[in-house]
Amino acid sequence: MFTRRDCLVAVAAAVFTAGAFALAQQAESVGKSWAIDWTSVPAKTTNVGELRTFYNGPTATLADLDVHVTTLKPGAWSHQPHKHPNEEMLIIKEGQATVLINGQWKTVGPGSVVYLASNVPHAARNDSAAPVTYTVVNFRIPGAPDVKPVFVNP
Repeated sequence: MFTRRDCLVAVAAAVFTAGAFALAQQAESVGKSWAIDWTSVPAKTTNVGELRTFYNGPTATLADLDVHVTTLKPGAWSHQPHKHPNEEMLIIKEGQATVLINGQWKTVGPGSVVYLASNVPHAARNDSAAPVTYTVVNFRIPGAPDVKPVFVNP
């Protein structure tokens, strides 16, 4: 007979195995170069558009590197203005993004690079009639605090 305890043990074993596998994959990439083809990363539909996560984990010199691509629908925001200790860059692939930078909103187009300094309020929105797609490179050095973003009124 399969008991509740058996079920809990099976679930715990599955979670542990999946977690160990994920950690092993991340550890495997630390200290190695990689190239990830756009077509190999599935797009996840979100309330504001799409998200493609290319990498999220440690590197040889960073406590955390997060590389993802966001596509915002017309009129959508990435999130409300917030700040965090880690630094971040946006690289606009297509469309026009309006970004909060140094307390002012600025519109940037394809090929533009936006650097977001530590603990400075920022956000991105799409004020245009077409989608905007941009790459986010978010990085945190060892010893830097790992804290949740603090939402602010700019």
